Amino acid sequence: MSKEKYTIPSQTRIGHVHLKVSDIDRSLEFYKRLLGFEVTARYGDQVAFISAGGYHHHIGLNTWNSKSAPPASKHGVGLFHIAILYPTRKDLAIILNRLLQEKYPISGASDHGVSEAIYLDDPDGNGVELYCDRPEDQWPQKSDDSLNMFVTKPLDLTSLLSELSQ
Repeated sequence: MSKEKYTIPSQTRIGHVHLKVSDIDRSLEFYKRLLGFEVTARYGDQVAFISAGGYHHHIGLNTWNSKSAPPASKHGVGLFHIAILYPTRKDLAIILNRLLQEKYPISGASDHGVSEAIYLDDPDGNGVELYCDRPEDQWPQKSDDSLNMFVTKPLDLTSLLSELSQ
C-alpha cells in the first residue's frame, strides 16, 4: 500500500447506501410511506431503490442474503446508522412531527453543535439519523479552530417543533 499522503477531493459525496433487509415491503412501508422517499426501481421482492427528488437512488434495499433474517446484533460490527440530511430545520421539524403523530419510536435526539439530529431504527433495526446542519458560520469552534462537535447534548424538541408555526 502506498505511503504517499492522499486527500480525497473536497467535492466527493456519499452517493448512496445499500441496506440488507429481511422484507422489502415492510422496509418500503417505513422508507416510502413514513419518511416519504420515492421508489425509483423495484425488482420483485429482492431489491428496491428509493430516492428523494428524482435522483436514481439514495438508498438501495435488498434481501439477497437477508430475506426473513433477524436484525443484526447491536453489539457487533457493521453499520451504526445511515444519516439523512434535511435541507432546513423546518423540514426536520416536519418529519419529527410526522413521527410523533404516527407514534413511531424515537431512540434519541441530539444537538451536535454543527447539526440537530433525531435517531430511530428502521424495521430491521438499522439505525437511521434524520438531521439538518446549522449554517457553517454557527458551527462551534475550539480555541485551535477545529470543530467542537457535541456527542450527547440533548436536542430541544420543543424549540425544533416551534419551526412549524413560523
